[in-house]
Amino acid sequence: MANLNKIIFCWLFILFSLAPLATQGYIASSTNYVLQSDSVNFGGNFSTSTSYRLEDTLGEIATGLYSSSTLIMSGGYQAMPLDVYLAVNSPSNPVMSATINGVGGGSSTGSAVWRVETDNPAGYELSIRSNSTPALTSGSDSFSDYSPSYADPDFSWSTPATESRFGFSPEGDDLINSFLDNGVSCGSGVLDTNSACWDGFSTTNKIIARSSNPNYPTGASTTVKFRADVGNKKAQPKGTYRANIIVTVVTL
Repeated sequence: MANLNKIIFCWLFILFSLAPLATQGYIASSTNYVLQSDSVNFGGNFSTSTSYRLEDTLGEIATGLYSSSTLIMSGGYQAMPLDVYLAVNSPSNPVMSATINGVGGGSSTGSAVWRVETDNPAGYELSIRSNSTPALTSGSDSFSDYSPSYADPDFSWSTPATESRFGFSPEGDDLINSFLDNGVSCGSGVLDTNSACWDGFSTTNKIIARSSNPNYPTGASTTVKFRADVGNKKAQPKGTYRANIIVTVVTL
C-alpha cells in the first residue's frame, strides 16, 4: 500500500499597520480633501536650501498624549499620526497526526496557533489563504480543496469515498460569524464547537477572525486545525505533500 509520508506547511505572514487615529475623525474637509489635523500656534515657516528643509513653529500648545474611554489624542507639533502596535507570532509547522494509507483511506490532522496583539482602538482582522489551487500538492498529485455543501462552512467534515480532501477549521477568541455555530450548523449561533465548521482553502483571502477593540497586552489567539483525508475508495499516490499557507493580519 502506498503511504503519504508527511505534509509540509510553509508559512508566509503579511502584517500591515495602517490604522488611522482612534477617533477616525478630521477637522476640515471638502469635496477633494480631508484635513486630518491642524496646529494651534502664533508663528512658523518653511526654510529650504539645496541640502535641507526646515519647518518650524512658535507657541505650540496642548502637547502630550491624552486619552479617555472613547478617544486617544497625541498633541504637539507634528505629533500625528499615532503609532499603532501590531504583533503576531510565527508558529512552527504542524505535526500531523499520522501518515495516510494511499489505498484504503484515512485522515491526518494538525494545528497551528496565531496570537495577535494590537493597541489599535479599531482592532484587527486575520485572514488566511493558500498560494495555489489546490493547496496541498506533491508534484502533479494533489488533494482537492475542501468544498462545503452550502455557503457557510460544514459543521462536520465529510469526504466522499472516491475523493481526497484538504481543509481547515478555525477556533479562537475572535472568530467571525461564519465559523461560529449553534451546535448543529455554522454561520449562526455563538458557539465555538471543537473541530467544527470546516472550509477549504483558495488563493483569495478568507477572513477567519476579527475584533473591533484593542487587545494589548493580553492578545487574542486563533487556532487553525488542518485535516487531510482520503476516502476508502480513493487511490492516493504516495508522496510528500506540501501546502503554502499565507496569513495576513491588518489593523482596522
